[in-house]
Amino acid sequence: MIIMKDNIEKSLLDSAKCIEDAVALSEIIEYAIREIINCLENGKKILIFGNGGSAADAQHIASELISKFKRDRQSLPAIALTTDTTILTSIGNDFSFDDIFSRQCESLVSEGDVVLGISTSGNSLNVKKALIESKKRKAKTIALLGNTGGVIKEHVDIPIIVESSSTSNIQEVHRVIYHIICEFTESKFDK
Repeated sequence: MIIMKDNIEKSLLDSAKCIEDAVALSEIIEYAIREIINCLENGKKILIFGNGGSAADAQHIASELISKFKRDRQSLPAIALTTDTTILTSIGNDFSFDDIFSRQCESLVSEGDVVLGISTSGNSLNVKKALIESKKRKAKTIALLGNTGGVIKEHVDIPIIVESSSTSNIQEVHRVIYHIICEFTESKFDK
């Protein structure tokens, strides 16, 4: 396989263009940050989930909030619902893979929490079901989505949609967005 410099440059420019286009999302990202800060100031928690690379992103976000992003400050309560293989496999086996997040939300989500679902397609059924369950429990729901937002955009309070059909570019922009969310959220909390 021949890797050409031109192909590498095109990939980098495609990624940069997708990030540049995300500037249009600034207002909705700010809205999400305000809701997260409000949640945390009221003693509530953030719950995060997604599949595959988005599961890793959920864990990344939770670690940035619990540990720190850029500065020392108090630990912020966040739970990635993607980490406990015993829970994930028991729900998948006893119920369905489509229920692995909604079943956890049924027991863990409280009124005033923020629930953040991640789906690059916007159509992940298990993410959608968990967001619907969370809204029933009076949580504020946010979704990091791709493509056109898929079916999930209709079921969340704050859909943040990266309009691209490239999964890798969507994931790259999601990472930039959640780093911004973590940075501005932690700036409101002292050690």
